[in-house]
Amino acid sequence: MEYGIETRCIHGAEGVTKDHSYGSMGTPIYQTATFSHPGVGRSTGYDYSRESNPTRSELEKIVTSLEGAYDTVACTSGMAALSICMELFEPGSHFVCTEDLYGGSVRMFATTAAKKGLSFSYVNTSDPAATEAEIKKHPHTKALYIETPSNPTMQVTDLRAMKKLADTYGLKLIVDNTFLSPYFQNPIALGADLVVHSGTKFLGGHNDTLAGFLCSANKELAEQIRYYYKTVGPALPPFDSFLLIRGIKTLSVRMECQQKNAFRLAEWLQGHPLVTKVLYVGLATHPGYEINKSQTRGAGSMISFYVDAPETAKRVLEKVKLISYAESLGGVESLITYPMLQTHGDVPPEVRERLGITDCFLRFSVGIENVEDIIADIEQALKNA
Repeated sequence: MEYGIETRCIHGAEGVTKDHSYGSMGTPIYQTATFSHPGVGRSTGYDYSRESNPTRSELEKIVTSLEGAYDTVACTSGMAALSICMELFEPGSHFVCTEDLYGGSVRMFATTAAKKGLSFSYVNTSDPAATEAEIKKHPHTKALYIETPSNPTMQVTDLRAMKKLADTYGLKLIVDNTFLSPYFQNPIALGADLVVHSGTKFLGGHNDTLAGFLCSANKELAEQIRYYYKTVGPALPPFDSFLLIRGIKTLSVRMECQQKNAFRLAEWLQGHPLVTKVLYVGLATHPGYEINKSQTRGAGSMISFYVDAPETAKRVLEKVKLISYAESLGGVESLITYPMLQTHGDVPPEVRERLGITDCFLRFSVGIENVEDIIADIEQALKNA
C-alpha cells in the first residue's frame, strides 16, 4: 500500500518506523562510531558510521520516500550536500544556473568549485529561450542548476521546460527544493536527476539543527554519490538525524499552517502604504503563479517585499519584537532577513542591484504563530520606521 505524504512524514515508506526494537515509537539513536562484526567476512549491514548508521538510514529512507527518489544521503548541511553534488562532475564542466540563487551556493561555485575546474553562468531560468541561449554559449555545459521559487526574489522556473532542455542537450537537471520542501514540490517526478535540500530549513523545522540532503533519481547516480559520501565523510550524526526524523513528523501540519499564514500576511502587506511591492508565489498577481500551480501542491511560506526607503527597512529589522531578525528560514518561528547584508552579502553589488536585492528589500520566513500577532508586529515596526 502506498501511503499519502502526510502518513509517510510520520511513518516512513511502508511503515519503516515500525521496525524499532522493543516496539519503540521513537527512532533509536545509535550513537556509535563503529559496529562489531559477527564473524570474519560477515557484517550486520553496518560497519562504520561515516558510511552508514541505522538512525541516519531511517532518515534517508523517509526523505527518499517523500521526494520520490531512488536514494538519499543525509549530510551535515545543505552546503555539504551541494559539495558532494559537485564531485559528480569532471573538471571543465559548465553549469547554467538560475540567476537568483542562494548566496552560499554562489560563493561555493565561485571559490571551491571553481578551483576544481568547474565553471558557472547565470540566467533568468524562468525564460526557457534565454536559458537555451545560455546553454548554446557554453559548449561544455553539463548541468542546469535550478532554484524554484528562487532565493530571494521568488522567480518561478518551469521544471518541465528545463527537463526538455536537459534532454535536448544531454544535461543533468539539478534542483534545489529547499523553499517548498518535498511536501509541496517533487522535482524528480518532473524530470530532475538530482535534488538538493538544506534540511536545516523546513524539513528540520525548528531552527535547532543543521542538515542537508542530496537525492538521486537513479542507481548510477546513487552509487557515485555513496562512494564520494563515504570517502569525503559529510555524514549527518545520529542525534541530528533523530532531530530531523522528529521534525519531519510534523512537516505536513507546519507547511499547511505556514502557507495559510503567508497568504494572509502577503495580502496584508499589499495594502500597506510603506510596502511598495510584495513577492509571493501564492498571489495570483505573481508572474510565476500559474507555472508554480501546475508543478507544485502549494506556494509555501516565503515572502519577499520592498519598502519605501532603506531607513524603513533597517528600522523594521530593529523594531520587530515577536519576529526575529535572523538568517535561515523554514522554522516554526517567523524570521525576517536583510538579504543584501546577510544571505547574499557575498554576491557582487552590481549583480544584487540588477536582481533587485536592494537596501529596500526584505525576506520573510513565515512561522506558525497566530497570524494576527505576526501582522501586528510588522505593523508596529512599520509604524515606528
